Amino acid sequence: MTQAPVVFVVDDDPSVRHSLKFLISTVGLHVEPFDSAEAALQKLRPDVPSCLVLDVRLRGLSGLDLQRELAERNCQVPIIFITGHGDIPMSVRAMKAGAVEFLTKPFRDQDLLDAIRVALERDHARREQVKEVTELRRRFHSLTPREQEVISLVASGMLNKQVAGQLGTAENTVKVHRSRAMEKMGAQSLADLIRMIEKLKGIMEKVS
Repeated sequence: MTQAPVVFVVDDDPSVRHSLKFLISTVGLHVEPFDSAEAALQKLRPDVPSCLVLDVRLRGLSGLDLQRELAERNCQVPIIFITGHGDIPMSVRAMKAGAVEFLTKPFRDQDLLDAIRVALERDHARREQVKEVTELRRRFHSLTPREQEVISLVASGMLNKQVAGQLGTAENTVKVHRSRAMEKMGAQSLADLIRMIEKLKGIMEKVS
């Protein structure tokens, strides 16, 4: 069963935290409030779609400091900044670092709720992509080394005959390896297999 999304709220003003929690709760979302960036860092390891509503100015670590710290820890929770003292350079810095929105107080309730919806959709899509790539990696590692070689060469555009020449084996052997690999990968067609291999290559290039 899929758990409900979570909205984390970080603001050192108790009245703001309470009003934000009430507002966000009215659309059926679970809210976890924090009074500091340091407190949020202790618990921000969400395993469900989530986002962070974050005040820029906080005692201790600022909102922008928290954004940088989360990025360094590879915690990819989408962030919506709110501030009563915003300026253009500050908002540009936040958005360049990946923030979903930068709202200056007083803002319309609906603007915040819309930004939260976008952030949760973005996080849900990212999690689905991670799940897909994790499953593709599992399937790829279930192949024999020769099957991995064959489908990698096929995905690069080589014909069975060319693959056979490259690997010094018979074309029929290549066909057998390719067929078994496609079955293990769950590929319905050659185009489907190529899409899978390209997705895996893209992820590995980003990592390296």
